Amino acid sequence: MTKIEQRSVCDGVNFRSIKDSRFKTVRMSIHLLLPLDRKTAAANAILPFLLTRASRKYPDFTKLNEHLAELYGAELDADVQKLGDTQVLSISASGIADRYALNRESVSSELSRLLCSVLFDPPLRDGLFPEDGFEQEKRQMAEMLDSEFNDKRMYALRRCEEIMCADEPYGISRCGTKEDIRNLKRESLTEAWSNLIHHARAEIMVLGDCDPEPVYRDFSAAFQSLGRTDVVECPTSAVESAVKTGDVTEKMDVAQSKLVMGFRTACAEPDRSVPAMKLLSALYGGTPNSKLFLNVREKMSLCYYCSSLFNPMKGLLLVQSGVESANIDRAKTEILAQLDEIRKGSFTDSELDAAKLSLRNSYRTLADSLDGLEGWYLSKTFSDPLRSPEEEAGMLDAVTRGELTKLAGSVTLDTVYRLTGNGGKAQ
Repeated sequence: MTKIEQRSVCDGVNFRSIKDSRFKTVRMSIHLLLPLDRKTAAANAILPFLLTRASRKYPDFTKLNEHLAELYGAELDADVQKLGDTQVLSISASGIADRYALNRESVSSELSRLLCSVLFDPPLRDGLFPEDGFEQEKRQMAEMLDSEFNDKRMYALRRCEEIMCADEPYGISRCGTKEDIRNLKRESLTEAWSNLIHHARAEIMVLGDCDPEPVYRDFSAAFQSLGRTDVVECPTSAVESAVKTGDVTEKMDVAQSKLVMGFRTACAEPDRSVPAMKLLSALYGGTPNSKLFLNVREKMSLCYYCSSLFNPMKGLLLVQSGVESANIDRAKTEILAQLDEIRKGSFTDSELDAAKLSLRNSYRTLADSLDGLEGWYLSKTFSDPLRSPEEEAGMLDAVTRGELTKLAGSVTLDTVYRLTGNGGKAQ
């Protein structure tokens, strides 16, 4: 049985424990939230990766990994992502549950101390991060951006979001630009780290089968010793409707053209209609039984793939497809036509039931992994009230046909993005 507890550590620092004895492992993480800003995005983004290389107690990568090996092969991870208009910097540790330790060691306590060590006590030399690690992380982040650029499906989706939200913080890349990364100085990283631990909003999570109290005490002591002041606000704005429709075409040497269409929905967290909008997205293009898949892809053969996804923090509905260049305009017309079908209520009960079943299954899948649970509760940081996957799944039964048609009627097309290639077959 899952037991969820939430409490405050200090101003701007929230602690959440999700205890479930089904799991044989534990995962604990700290997510630090800052407003997205072009001037600081690159320096902030590189920090979690730089911090997880070493600490003063474990002053190099080898010593740190030796300690992880002693903890039965524990893992230390870093990540950077966007949550609405907020940049989220994450450091996580995972390992076996305490009950499986051979000598009754408290692996969870060791992991929490390790997290505090890398976050609050990095191995600064003359007030700077080690140069070799700094240069390596800069290079690896640039290579990561290159790999994302080479994945044209991902690139096209993010490019549409950037164009659509060019006047909003969400339009900023979560890692900044490659040029920003190349121009980073070590001095800026020390300043960014100090700002992070003193002013960022923090979400601490402990998941799995462990006693959360030692973790809470470790982080409480660490944060309270900082004397934190002026915790930053992390607001997110959602544009309710498109004023006009932008149409952008870019050309690259790609074998398969991409079409991404961005819509405004007038529905974003913490609106209680968010679960219904997720259902609308599933009905529209989120499942193999959806309108876009069955009609635009299968019956009309206009796309290699065609699907929709909903961003509940920003209220964005995006349709992405891979198409032949000659079929882009037809695909666009039919994608809009399928949305009109939902607006008119032209969908069967079996289609609606299939969409509900697919969403319920996705919620159940979330509860089967610590990563899934962590991602869910992190995504609910700004939700009020906080809902579990099971609670949100239960809300689907109350969604009516009339509610879906009304929501579909509020969806407006904001941006059409085309990445055109040579019209060749998909590779």
